[in-house]
Amino acid sequence: MSIILAALRALLVLVLCLAVLPATAQSWPNRPVKFIISQPPGAGPDIMARFLGERLSRGWGQSVVVENRPGGANIPGSVAAAKSPPDGYNYFMATGGILLNAHTFKTLPYDPDKDFVPVAFFGKAPFVLAVNPTLPVNNLPELLAYLKANPGKVSFASEGTRSLGGMMGEYFKVLAGAQFEHVPYNGAAAGIQDTIVGRTQMTLQSATSVSPFVKAGKLRAIAVTSSRPVPGMDNIPMLKATYPNFEYVGWYMLYAPTGTAADIVQRVNRDVDRVLRDPEVAQKLFELGPVVEDVGTPESLRQFHKEEHERWARLVKATGIQPE
Repeated sequence: MSIILAALRALLVLVLCLAVLPATAQSWPNRPVKFIISQPPGAGPDIMARFLGERLSRGWGQSVVVENRPGGANIPGSVAAAKSPPDGYNYFMATGGILLNAHTFKTLPYDPDKDFVPVAFFGKAPFVLAVNPTLPVNNLPELLAYLKANPGKVSFASEGTRSLGGMMGEYFKVLAGAQFEHVPYNGAAAGIQDTIVGRTQMTLQSATSVSPFVKAGKLRAIAVTSSRPVPGMDNIPMLKATYPNFEYVGWYMLYAPTGTAADIVQRVNRDVDRVLRDPEVAQKLFELGPVVEDVGTPESLRQFHKEEHERWARLVKATGIQPE
């Protein structure tokens, strides 16, 4: 009898253990999946998350719910994602800010290395160095010569000194050995508009933001920050050609909270790859910001995460920007 009772207890423990195990890729998903983002409704990343979520839900047979946690330099969204249950149903559609914050804040309520595992890469968002057309420069050598001949007389518009574009602008200043006034704005639109009308003469913004104005002749593109030509601006040279260490872009990556089952991470990675191979999806994403290159693998994305961490650390050190 005691043997039978022991066997029954063991069976009960096994059943209870199985009941609390996370879902596996075979049974996943059997309920809605959540995408947390750090931007408000209607912003580009929000539109992108909902668009991709709708495409992914077709294959999953479950809806994708987008939860907006905007503001605070992306910190509220990062914390919410980090503290989400690692059950395979919670993901963070992050920007490069998830790593940049580690170098601009003395302390963070999340650890970008320990609290997340990379799942899938959505694309890179290259930036464009552009000037007001009345500035007498047509290319990077002419701009560099003009800046050196007119120290402090050119003003540079950014989304903020600690934004991606703002910090790239400071790095450009260091590499070029130039002097120009950095004017931070609350958002990209205001800085672009002031550069168009001439209140500022130079700006560094995402390709998506400046492309319509470059095409309309309201801005002149001088260089791009990516390591590849930007679609639609294929003739615009790369800053990297002049400054080999200058390769900085915005990017979008899907992360999961640490502890999420590896087989589910692999499943989501494959499904995102399938969706991104659709030319229509790639074109829609480019209109929203990112250029689709390669979804990567969880292993390659861990290396990318590490390299980006080191890349931004070098930039912050070179510019002398102090964490707050």
